Amino acid sequence: MPFGMDHPITDVCMLCRDLERSIAFYEGKLGFRLRRKDPGFAEFHAAGLTLALWEIGHVAENVGFPDTSTERPVHKVMTAVRLADNATLDGVHAELTAKGVEFLGPPRVYPWNAYCAYFADPDGNTWEIYAWEQGGPFKGERPPVS
Repeated sequence: MPFGMDHPITDVCMLCRDLERSIAFYEGKLGFRLRRKDPGFAEFHAAGLTLALWEIGHVAENVGFPDTSTERPVHKVMTAVRLADNATLDGVHAELTAKGVEFLGPPRVYPWNAYCAYFADPDGNTWEIYAWEQGGPFKGERPPVS
């Protein structure tokens, strides 16, 4: 079986410039529980997978990736959380807003048939919360056969 179908994604690691600032955001505003912290690295309990933070300089020093800590953030990946319905999304949006999470705008329906809201962490890592509208991602059409 192909790699992507045989091995589930178990961990998501986001790169950050300031580990302590990012830990404060993920614990204080999003409610993740810190499981482990090492120099330049932190790992959280999350629903369904492991969420980790890794300081960019520490990655560069230990793994060999280029140190991009002085570059302007570029959105390359978005982490999405699917919620049950619009009312649940509105509740989560209100809860996170009350904790100081700044959204790009209020939740709204987008052309891809989803009710969504977007925010970023202190390093510009983009997050989406969404709920499918009636008919889901296929707008009532039959999904493609794989």
